Amino acid sequence: MATLGEAKNSLQTSSKVKVVAGFRRSLLLKMPQEQYAHRSAMQSSEGPQVYKVGIYGWRKRCLYFFVLLLMILILVNLAMTIWILKVMNFTIDGMGNLRITEKGLKLEGDSEFLKPLYAKEIRSRPGNPLYFQSARNVTVNILNEKTKVLTRLVTGPQAVEAHSQKFEVKTTSGKLLFSADDNEVVVGAERLRVLGAEGTVFPKSIETPNVRADPFKELRLESPTRALVMEAPKGIEINAEAGSLEATCRTELRLESKDGEITLDSAKIKLPKLPQGFYSAAGSRQKIYELCVCPNGRLFLSQAGASSTCQINTSVCL
Repeated sequence: MATLGEAKNSLQTSSKVKVVAGFRRSLLLKMPQEQYAHRSAMQSSEGPQVYKVGIYGWRKRCLYFFVLLLMILILVNLAMTIWILKVMNFTIDGMGNLRITEKGLKLEGDSEFLKPLYAKEIRSRPGNPLYFQSARNVTVNILNEKTKVLTRLVTGPQAVEAHSQKFEVKTTSGKLLFSADDNEVVVGAERLRVLGAEGTVFPKSIETPNVRADPFKELRLESPTRALVMEAPKGIEINAEAGSLEATCRTELRLESKDGEITLDSAKIKLPKLPQGFYSAAGSRQKIYELCVCPNGRLFLSQAGASSTCQINTSVCL
């Protein structure tokens, strides 16, 4: 009996526990439904809720300030660019006096190059001269494939220098006028004129087929401190067609012919300063003289007589 009573008590207790658990579960389920209904009622009474998204306060003011500053910088940069384009005269064809054409670059006006200029061809406009101006000098170099200087032309304040293996000057038709190298200097012109007041000085020999002066001008061949030698295999001709010929020396004037003769062909031959002999006949005042020759080739005059008087005046030959 005791056992049956205890079983009844345990069944009642378990049923009570189940009832309590079910009540709690119903409360838990009922409470969220009531809260949701309460919240929905509140939201319906207040209207739709708006959530704001963005930057507010000092952040917004800083952003506006930076945008405004950026716009100012853009405007200043654009203005400076337009000013530079206007000052430098930038166009579609080029910049300033520099124009880009189909044949190359065209430069108008004066230009200044601070560093070397490399170009295949430099020329001026048709009908205008081309000037090269420098404060010190202008140098033109011709290089080979190994950048070695082959020819150099230097125009400086004191001299114009040309460095090359050979220097030539030709006419437009290609005729050689002047040529110079290590071996010789050639003048190809038909006439070489020297206009200096003191003439031309040749420290060594000169070879030419003809030496003459301009019309109505004197020709003078002079050696102040050395000898003057004229040589020719076929002869030397000295001709003065409209004037006189004068040969002056300080000590001796020598005319020598090794295999031929010396001919003085003239209507008059004057030797005004020949020495005279001392013989004269008594009372004779004649002015006729005899030309005598000493064994050493010296000439002297002797007063003529009935016969030769040269032997009497042999004292002149001493």
